[in-house]
Amino acid sequence: MQKSKKSWVMLLAAAMLITLLSGCGGSGNKNEQGSAAGGSSAASTVSKDGFPIVPEPITLTMMAPDVGLQNWENMAVLQEMEKLTNIRFEFKNAPKDSFETKKNLVFASGDYPDVFYAAGLTPAEQMNYGEQGILIPLEDLIEEYAPNFKKVLDENPNVRKSITAPDGHIYSLPVVEFNQPWYRNPLWYNGDFLKALNIDKLPETTEELYTYLKRVKEEDPNGNGVADEIPLSSTNNLRDIRTWLLGAFGVYEEEIYVDDADVVHYTPMEEGYKGYLAFLNRLWNEDLLDHESFIQTAEQKKAKAQNNQVALFSDWHAYMTLGGEPSTDDPMFAPVKSDMVDKPVIAMNRGITTGAFAISNSNPAPEASMRWVDYIYSYDGALMFNKGPEGILWEYTDKANLVKQYLPVPGGGDREDYRATITPNYGIPAPTISFDDIYKGLKTDFETWVDIESKTKLLDQGARIPFPTLFLTPEQQTEVTTLSSDLTTYVRQMEAKFVTGAESLDNWDSYVQTVKKMGGDRMQEIYQEAYNTWKSN
Repeated sequence: MQKSKKSWVMLLAAAMLITLLSGCGGSGNKNEQGSAAGGSSAASTVSKDGFPIVPEPITLTMMAPDVGLQNWENMAVLQEMEKLTNIRFEFKNAPKDSFETKKNLVFASGDYPDVFYAAGLTPAEQMNYGEQGILIPLEDLIEEYAPNFKKVLDENPNVRKSITAPDGHIYSLPVVEFNQPWYRNPLWYNGDFLKALNIDKLPETTEELYTYLKRVKEEDPNGNGVADEIPLSSTNNLRDIRTWLLGAFGVYEEEIYVDDADVVHYTPMEEGYKGYLAFLNRLWNEDLLDHESFIQTAEQKKAKAQNNQVALFSDWHAYMTLGGEPSTDDPMFAPVKSDMVDKPVIAMNRGITTGAFAISNSNPAPEASMRWVDYIYSYDGALMFNKGPEGILWEYTDKANLVKQYLPVPGGGDREDYRATITPNYGIPAPTISFDDIYKGLKTDFETWVDIESKTKLLDQGARIPFPTLFLTPEQQTEVTTLSSDLTTYVRQMEAKFVTGAESLDNWDSYVQTVKKMGGDRMQEIYQEAYNTWKSN
């Protein structure tokens, strides 16, 4: 009887212990390896270098935007990663166009994926969900389990500054692309029009640009005998051309920028912005700016260009608008200057995009997850996620010197279209780092020409980052969000009115006073405070 009672007590104690332990697990714990918030109990089994990352296979969940060209479980890159790491992912993806809505629903639901991949987490989201404990801090994991990314931080202090929240934590890993200088898709000239008009030197001033656009309108460069040419075409409320033309008037960016004296400006109140509006209004009045620019889609603009009507336009590359094959006959726009400045200012890509990879508090293996993503910040990992595994689209011809060559596309077809079926890093802000050596031996003559165009017309002309990637404090972010809601709507509406002549620029002073009353001055103050903190960090 005594022995039976003792056994019952032991069973009861064991049951209580199991219940207590199970209550400590986070939601979505598929592998029962411990709570991520308190540190994974499987950490001791995670290899700090080499592969596999864990000795026995584990399964985690990933949420990401999907461009809809391939099921992620069938992507060669992710299959290869599973073989290398012993980490398998179940994908809880949503279409790219509706991903933001799905992401918000997931955060509200309390049922989180173990990792967020290419989720575009804004600084506000990182702070909000980080402070709630939904996204776990990553700095200790980086220190111990991410030698490749730690090297990036050590060699680029601004990256660490830009991804560190005001509370001192890092809640996401970024996209790092220092070798891509474009702040926004460049403007491109239709080379056939340049030849037809015997243009051997691109415009260097706004007056020369105006003269060229005027000639396009009047001299029938497409040679069809009809005055159907469109000198300058735009979409998305001028967003695709705004940055390049603002630079002619000394303004780096459409909302916030910092000048060489570390003074922050709110663009919609600047005299340079007024000069930009006056120039576009001049183009509009003389039918040199497409009158459908405020309403047309990118596809509609491309249809006009492929009908040989458009002289100047924005796109990733000219042939993507004009149609046909890549060509060096359509030159990149060289930034022009107005009488307001001695030289144009040129905005350059920040090179850092935060919010690309985060780990949730439901993740049972945060150490393994960090090791997994850290591989992407190595040369080999970045190469594989960019170009796919060796032997599919490329191979080494001189591995010691990292020289490669392309292989024929399996089954024929477009190389980029096929690449989209083998790697997730296509059309989404995926965690990555860009190394020049990735492209060694792979660049076409066209790509080399584009690099030269970018260097001579942008980098060599003093291009710089308009405003660094940084965090606002929660209080600042709340105020900026509130102010921006009405300000952005008003500014864009007034821009359209000023450009089209529905509102006279004689009313500029009244407009500026309204912007200030709506919080324009306060926006400038907030970003100045944030910039000062970032710079002194």
